[in-house]
Amino acid sequence: MSRFSQPQDPLFQALDRSLEIDRRLWPYDVAQSRAHATMLAARGIIGEDDRDAILTALAQVETELAEGRFPFREDDVDIHMAIERRVTEIAGPSGGKIHTARSRNDQVATDLALYVRDHAIRLADQVEELARTLVEVAERHIDWALPGYTHLQRAQPVYLSHHLLAYVWMLVRDRERLRFAARQADVLPLGAGALAGVNFDTDRTQVARDLGFAGVVPNSIDAVSNRDFALDLLQACAVVSTHLSRLGAEIVQWSSQEFGVMELSDAWSSGSSLMPQKKNPDCGELLRGKAPRVVGHLTALHGVMHGLPLTYNKDLQEDKEHVFDAVDTVTVTLDAANGMMSTASFKRERMAEAASDENIAATDIADFLVKRGVPFRDSHGIVAGLVRAGVEQGRTLSSFTPEELRSHHELLTEDVYAVLEQSSWLESKISLGGTALPRVREQLAQARAVLDL
Repeated sequence: MSRFSQPQDPLFQALDRSLEIDRRLWPYDVAQSRAHATMLAARGIIGEDDRDAILTALAQVETELAEGRFPFREDDVDIHMAIERRVTEIAGPSGGKIHTARSRNDQVATDLALYVRDHAIRLADQVEELARTLVEVAERHIDWALPGYTHLQRAQPVYLSHHLLAYVWMLVRDRERLRFAARQADVLPLGAGALAGVNFDTDRTQVARDLGFAGVVPNSIDAVSNRDFALDLLQACAVVSTHLSRLGAEIVQWSSQEFGVMELSDAWSSGSSLMPQKKNPDCGELLRGKAPRVVGHLTALHGVMHGLPLTYNKDLQEDKEHVFDAVDTVTVTLDAANGMMSTASFKRERMAEAASDENIAATDIADFLVKRGVPFRDSHGIVAGLVRAGVEQGRTLSSFTPEELRSHHELLTEDVYAVLEQSSWLESKISLGGTALPRVREQLAQARAVLDL
């Protein structure tokens, strides 16, 4: 018997079907069903013979799914119903008891929480691995100078190690965001039923313990309607992707002939279908291009959740595709970034040449005057005039005679020439977190400690 007198329209069935998306949740659904059946028997809600029949059937289902020979049917709406249907086929009437004291609402929420928790932890480990790779690359290039940029204009020189460590700290924050998402998913929704709880004296704590959850969701309404943990994972993934896009953008720039300070391994480069000479940084471009896709998934799930009344609504079926694709995308881009950076080579002479542009020592000259009592705003204007004169005359700052220097300000003495030595520009940045080598070494030690290297 059915509540309905008419069959579903095939177009609605197609719209309603989510099996192609959610079938990857099967390991979690099997584990959850196993824990649920065990708890039902422990509480005397089903018999031990029913439990054993269900567990035997679940073992067979698990094998069939793992080996790719599970007999899906056209009328399997989702992976949860497919597994329940197959368990009942194998276990007979006992299989029909697997759904006692459970709704698809809390069942689906539990499967997704298990997925989010596991993949947030795995992604955090991947992020940490990339951070470790960048620390190692930084250590190999600890005193290699290159220009730092603002507005893509040469600004002040830094060491390559210092520049790469900026990404390490981004990734350390990413790791913590992912770990936070895992913690948010680490409470059990199962046992909430459709929305109000169930009519059986279940033991949610036992199920939580068997599935490795830290606790249970205390409110049944929140349990079935909450997807904050999915938003937390997508938020973390979006920020990771944004950081990878920035790294990718710099790889593209640095490996260009115009910059020419980096060369990617052939294993992480592409050729041209027309131009034989090309070696393209496609991997870096894809790091850049994939980020909006992940951010889009975060935005889309916010759209699904926005204004959604309590408790369960079928809109929530749209949560999984966004989570799955974001996880897949971040997984492959993290691995790609790791492979690309671990095999890249840098061109020390080209970087040093670019970093030797004396105009990027302008701030140091301004500070030279400040240390002699000139207000910074005044010294800024004085040095700007000096730079302008050099640009107009096609001269370097060190080519100015002592008399020419003093014509811009009487305190621009011959001591300025020492400031114009390249090592001075770098080693003068002694503030905590600066690019002077002692500070970079402190940073490296701190990063190694944070990453357990």
